[in-house]
Amino acid sequence: MAQNQVNGNKSNGLTSYLQALPQRNMEPLWLKMNAMVPPKPNPRAVPYIWRYSESLPLLTKAAEIVPAEEAERRVLMLVNPTLESPYTTDTIYGGLQIVKPGETAPAHRHTAFAARFIISGEGFTAVEGKKMPLRRGDVILTPSWHWHDHGNESEGPVVWLDALNLPLFRYAPVNYAELYGESRYPSTPCEDCEWRHPWKQVEATLLSQKGPHTVYHYTSKGKPLSTTIGAQAERIDGHYSTTQRQESCSFMYHCYEGEGRTEIETPEGSVESINWASKDTFVVPAGSTVKHVNTSAERAYLVAFTDRPLLENLGLMKPF
Repeated sequence: MAQNQVNGNKSNGLTSYLQALPQRNMEPLWLKMNAMVPPKPNPRAVPYIWRYSESLPLLTKAAEIVPAEEAERRVLMLVNPTLESPYTTDTIYGGLQIVKPGETAPAHRHTAFAARFIISGEGFTAVEGKKMPLRRGDVILTPSWHWHDHGNESEGPVVWLDALNLPLFRYAPVNYAELYGESRYPSTPCEDCEWRHPWKQVEATLLSQKGPHTVYHYTSKGKPLSTTIGAQAERIDGHYSTTQRQESCSFMYHCYEGEGRTEIETPEGSVESINWASKDTFVVPAGSTVKHVNTSAERAYLVAFTDRPLLENLGLMKPF
């Protein structure tokens, strides 16, 4: 038998074999090995920035047309351009929420963990009966399955950045919510609460550390804020460029103050330079190389939510 005929018979046999697999709900791994076990990290998310100067008018408009009884839903989700909601990064959901004066978001609890960074205005969040004030720069936590509600007793709107682990529930569909029987869960004021991280204390810690670039990792009782999402704050002195670093985790950054740019090289090799200013929010995909550059003479402060705790708990953080 000629060699060409032998090869042809093998090819026909392989084709018939592969065509028979789907009816048995099977697929050949060897044809998808690179997708299953790629040679480097392969996040689907890409670097992107949501400029506050563009977002705030849209939030303000939502406050005008979305009624008070839907205040809990008056959120603009930050959707990564290559993905769909709820993906801001591959593992982090982000959203901008506005609550007008006199409004209260109904009390409820849910499986998902949530953290919030207060961008502007003042309000309150009550968690399990502890009513915490919301002030610019604060990080506020609502742990999994804790009763909580939000409100605004001030004379102006309050705006914050939400960070939740919602993308994880696309793979483990166990997230759900329960409404409380009344609009408010009974609470009393709690200025110094374990779920509130005031910016004043974070800034003082950053300033007490030496060097032109310092990093503060938020903790709760000595541990990351949750098992899936953590947070960090960074101080970058005027006209300083940080050293490059590469980490397995992804980041959702928010500029508290200052202006500059972040140079990002993704695992696939594309290079992005994102210019940011106060109150802007941007994302860095997993496995990227990052360098921050302060382009002004004044200090810059960045706060980031990250999936580092999730990767560490699963043993997936790789040293680069």
